[in-house]
Amino acid sequence: MLKTKRKFLFFASLIFTFSSILAINLPSNPSNTVLAEVDDTAQYFLDLLREDDPYLTARALKHIKENWEKGYEIMLLEAIYFARSKRHSNKLLQILEQKTGKKFGLDYDKWFQWIWNKESAYPDAYFEYKSKLHRLIDPKFGKYFLNRSHQSTIRLDEVRWGGVLQDGIPPLRNPKMIIPLEANYLKDSAIVFGIEVNGDARAYPKQILAWHEMFVDEVGGVPVAGVYCTLCGTVILYKTEHEGVNHQMGTSGFLYRSNKLMYDKATQSLWSTLEGEPVIGPLVGKGIQLDYLSVVTTTWGEWKKRHPDTKVLSLDTGHRRDYREGVAYRDYFATDDLMFTVPEIDKSLKNKDEILAIRLPEQTNENLAISSRFLKRKSIYQNKIGNTSFTVFTDKSGAHRVFKTGTLDFLEYDGISTAKDSNGNTWTIEENNLEGPNGKTIERLHSFNAFWFGYKAAYPDVTLIK
Repeated sequence: MLKTKRKFLFFASLIFTFSSILAINLPSNPSNTVLAEVDDTAQYFLDLLREDDPYLTARALKHIKENWEKGYEIMLLEAIYFARSKRHSNKLLQILEQKTGKKFGLDYDKWFQWIWNKESAYPDAYFEYKSKLHRLIDPKFGKYFLNRSHQSTIRLDEVRWGGVLQDGIPPLRNPKMIIPLEANYLKDSAIVFGIEVNGDARAYPKQILAWHEMFVDEVGGVPVAGVYCTLCGTVILYKTEHEGVNHQMGTSGFLYRSNKLMYDKATQSLWSTLEGEPVIGPLVGKGIQLDYLSVVTTTWGEWKKRHPDTKVLSLDTGHRRDYREGVAYRDYFATDDLMFTVPEIDKSLKNKDEILAIRLPEQTNENLAISSRFLKRKSIYQNKIGNTSFTVFTDKSGAHRVFKTGTLDFLEYDGISTAKDSNGNTWTIEENNLEGPNGKTIERLHSFNAFWFGYKAAYPDVTLIK
């Protein structure tokens, strides 16, 4: 992970080397608000990165030391993080340690955690600074934060660059699908993310989607986006159309508590992957929340048994990647280490232990995380969230499907597709509902898998069942 982080920082340093002289401290241009509306505080912190101009750097240091405010901590820390040389980082670090009384050295995780566990205190100028700072990496990044200090529902200091440009991890847009007989690259044991919308069954192999982290398509006549956050282990499927507007989603390049942030092309607002709603930008407060659709994590062998008419991703994605199983993020998945830290590590489970997340935000504030290891020992698990009773069926592949079963009590499950209730009735487990006697159906309850650390970071009050 340290190697990956160094690669990210090296990439950023190269960009700063060639861009800082051109992009920082340019004269005002009335036709360009990105350049014209940067306040003095933001500019002083940007000048800290002007290692090519000792006068500007010295002036900025003097001003910041003499006018120090509590909210400057995160701005100075980000300047240290992106400084091109260790010598300059250490020079800035001395100021940070002097003003805060903390001695964390260049252990960025400790600095970030210390800041995040205090009350938020950054000034509005931080939005200007963050916009201009990250615009040096990708000009598109500037729009995410500029003039948006009053259009945010999350802490800006917890929004971190993930090391790639906008759509630098390229989403698969209307990807080519093939029939199972043509998918000779897939082993039956390969992990796939399966969906079925209006009878249209699709499988998205992890070994491909890990390189792209998102697919945008029309499935069963419904425009959708499937979002895979490799760092936090979540795969969530959304309807992208809301009140007549089809939001064109992409990968922002930023994270919030190690969870991927999406963006929409029209407004460049940042969106929560877990919530399906905008969290920074002009769409905040507009009542927009995308509808969830069900997705299951299973094996290719089990999925095609259940859905012989399924389609599956072709290797012909339009991109050149090593799509062999287990190649993408191999080092990250091989350990319990994090690439990007979170405010607090909860050791109730290992960081990357898988949980099943169940929420009904429209009905209750309750939030459940059920250990996948626990569920694999209980092929039938019944509980309640709010006033909704549910049953989790975990099949032989370890895939979880959750249904709103009310007062029904299920006693038997064959581990494939058939269950029996306490009244002796037989039910068939489909992707989106349970089918029972006399044509009765029971709705599936939205749920998804996630790594424990990322879900707990996003929802500190979650109840863990293990």
